[in-house]
Parts: sequence; C-alpha cells; structure tokens
Amino acid sequence: MLNLLGLKRYRIKTNVHSYLQGDLFIAHDVNSGSLHLLDERTFNVLKACEDLQEREEKITPEGINRVFRQTGKPALAEEELAEIFAEMEDLRQEGTLFSEEAAVIIPNYPEKPIVKAICLHVAHDCNLRCKYCFAGTGTFGGGRMLMDLETGKKGIDFVLASSGHRSHCEVDFFGGEPLLNFGVVKALVEYGRKTAAALDKTIKFTLTTNVVLLNEEIQNYLEQEEISVVLSLDGRPEVHDRMRPYADGRGSYAKVTPLIQQFITKRPESSPYAIGTYYYVRGTYTHFNLDFDRDVLHMADLGIKQISMEPVVAGPADAYAFQDGDLEKIRAAYDRLGEELLIRRAQDRDFNFFHFNVALDQGPCLIKRLSGCGAGHEYVAISPEGDLYPCHQFVGQEAYKLGSLYDEHPHQLKAEVVKDFRSANVYAKSTCRECWARFACSGGCHAANVAFTQKLTEVYALGCELQKKRLEVAFYVKIKEIQQNINLSAVASPVPEVRC
Repeated sequence: MLNLLGLKRYRIKTNVHSYLQGDLFIAHDVNSGSLHLLDERTFNVLKACEDLQEREEKITPEGINRVFRQTGKPALAEEELAEIFAEMEDLRQEGTLFSEEAAVIIPNYPEKPIVKAICLHVAHDCNLRCKYCFAGTGTFGGGRMLMDLETGKKGIDFVLASSGHRSHCEVDFFGGEPLLNFGVVKALVEYGRKTAAALDKTIKFTLTTNVVLLNEEIQNYLEQEEISVVLSLDGRPEVHDRMRPYADGRGSYAKVTPLIQQFITKRPESSPYAIGTYYYVRGTYTHFNLDFDRDVLHMADLGIKQISMEPVVAGPADAYAFQDGDLEKIRAAYDRLGEELLIRRAQDRDFNFFHFNVALDQGPCLIKRLSGCGAGHEYVAISPEGDLYPCHQFVGQEAYKLGSLYDEHPHQLKAEVVKDFRSANVYAKSTCRECWARFACSGGCHAANVAFTQKLTEVYALGCELQKKRLEVAFYVKIKEIQQNINLSAVASPVPEVRC
C-alpha cells in the first residue's frame, strides 16, 4: 500500500503535518502549502501510516489495524482502507498531498549585498525602563546618546546606494525611544524623500515607539507623511505597568493607552499583513501573563484592530522568563485566542492578530522562505555612532559588527559576517530539515537562536514550539472562516475536504 502512494523514500512526518485543532482534523502538506480537512477515519489512517513509517514497518492494511488496536481505535475493513487510500492517491496525483519534497536550494546571492532596508537607531536612550528590554533600557550596552543628523543622512545615503537596482527601500526609526530625537526624524524624512526622488527611488518609513511622547502634533505628522507605526502596549493595566514602568517605577499604561486610541482613529484602515501604511500595537508576554489571550482581547476591547503579541526572550535567571511547565499554558492561550477571534468575527467585532495571518498561496518564493528576514545582508541596523549590525537585536555585539558609515568604503560589509548570515538557512539547521514548519518559520529569529544556543545554525527550541502552535491555530482559523463564509476574500485558495 505504501508503494501505491509512491512514498517509498518519502517521510510523512517531515512533509505532512496532521493534527487535531478544536473540532477539526487537519492535514498540512508542507511542500505544496495545501490544507486538507479530514474526517476522523482518514486522520487515523494517516497517523497510523506515519507511525508505521517511523517504526520502519511496511504500510499494509494489517499494519494499520495493528496500530489501531494498540491505540484503542476500531479496525477498518480492507475495502474502507482501499477507499481512503484511493482518495489520498488522487490528491497525490494533483500535487496537494504527499507532494514531492522540495529540492535543496542553495540561494545564489550577489557577491555584493543588496541592502534594501535599514533600522536607524536615532536614540540610544529611553523614557521608560522596561524590565525585559533587550537593549538594556535603551543603551544597547553603551552610553545614552542620540543620533546626529549627519549620521542619519549617511544612513539614508547608504541604503539608497546599497539597494542597487531596487526602486523601493525601507527605513525604520528605532531606539530606545526614537521620539526623543523627533527633530532629527523629521529632518531625515525630508532628506530621504528628496534624495530618493532624485535617484528615481522611494523610501517607506516606519517608526517604533513606546507612545509616551506621541502627542497630537506628532500623530498628525505621522499621518501626513504616511509613516507606518508600531506602538507598544502589553495589555491589561497591571500587566503593562509591571513590565513597562517609568524610571521612577510609575506605570505607563494610563499615559500611553489614550494616546494609542487617539492615534488609531486617525488610521482606521491598516493592513493586517504590515504592508503599505499601517499601524500595529505590539505587546510582549512573559511568565507573569501566560493568559496573554486576555491581554490581546483587552486591546481589542479598547478599539485596537491590529495586534501583535510576542513571547519574551529572556535568560533563565530572569524572573519573567518562561519556566518548565509554561509551554502547555501558552498553547492553551493560543487555542482560546483562536476561538475568540472566530466568535468576534462572526459578531462583526473583528480584530487582526498578526501571528494568525497565513497566506495559503504559499506567500514568498521558496528562496525567501529558507532564511526569513535577510538580516546581515539585505537588512542592517545602524547605531547612533554609525556602526552597522545585522539587525537591531545585534547592535552593540562587536562579534557581529559589519562595519561603519564612517569607514572609507562603508558599503563593503564584513564578508565573514555576511557569509554567516547568508548561510544560516533551514538546510543548515539539522532541527529545521526535519520540521514540518520549516518553510513558514524560516529557522526562527537569528538573534534568539544566538542568545540561547550561541550559534546561528542552532534553533531556540521554545521559539520553535511557539511558532508551530501559532501556525496550527492560524490554519484552523482559516478553515473555520471558509466553513462559516467569513472573510473569504482573505483566503487565497480553497481547502480540499477528504470524505472517506
């Protein structure tokens, strides 16, 4: 029966992920990106095939029923099994189930990196003292300082020159708190628009802020200039204030929440996929709020429609770091959040949760999905002094410094660092090669991997588990939307149903 499916050298566990989410039995074909809604019998047969294959036993009717007996499931007649396998074979023939495993592709990058985006650290200072801040309360391990206009202009010149043939570039104003240096931000936006236009290019600007200084004048400026904005809020008052206080210990929730609400009324239309001119309200959850789904819903109840909630990345000595036993509680929170999202969409109280966004048409090409963000060769961060790093989370780490805007040849990034980041794709990571989520996760965050394993090519295990859980719920939400005829325009392809 295995040969009938053409699976002689095909590992099901690596290439077809089947799971139960809510009341649905789902199979995700990794290489085609297809989703299948299964009935329980088909799901059990698929799992039994996977089990037999992992034991290196032949897939036969007898073997499948033996697995069923061992797991307390009723046996199936040979005719029933033949019918199920016939439908599976039809799907294999059409390329949506047991699809051919993608060939190992080594990305062919240009010798000279084409940098399309930069993160300008216009402020290594902050007016908050967030306890989980990877930037050391804004200083990134150095002194408190602001970027001067000359360095900022050099950064703009760098990305315009390093982007080569690309007509679109991106600049993110970051910190610390970039609004502490708002005058320079405004001057750089003006300079960037004029300089880019002279080269027949455009720059998309983004600003990430803790919101404390986001008064109406600045809000209006961001709207006028069509600058995308990422705003920070962790959720409920007690959760936010615990982790995001002022230097004197006072909580910041009461200050930032009305400013967020004021700003989002100026931008009612915003892309759920963070493209175009958008806003996102981004939170961080920790060991202290494993019920972070309540924080997401709190934000939705405030009228916030675009929400992201990220897991904290912290060392074991930090009280807020995740602990043994937290993972199941986190998974349960994602489960609850998926169900509540569906309920609210059915009631026309929709909101968007960033990590539940999936493109069923496969999204970016395979090469893009092998290594994710392009840090270290397509994207760089620039410190206030003009030093270049692979991304904002590597700033201040000398081992990963790529160069400086003040070098004689600033566009010649440090070759060995570029090579290391270009090589850190899913095929270079043994864990990823066997993982069903490899083309969605792209091997995880480089900075998180280094923080926990000290290597670019070894994955942060907890981050991997959270990514897989988010994908499972995201697929489930998409299928439920199709079933309930909700938001069909956001679904790129139908979900086949196996009826056996």
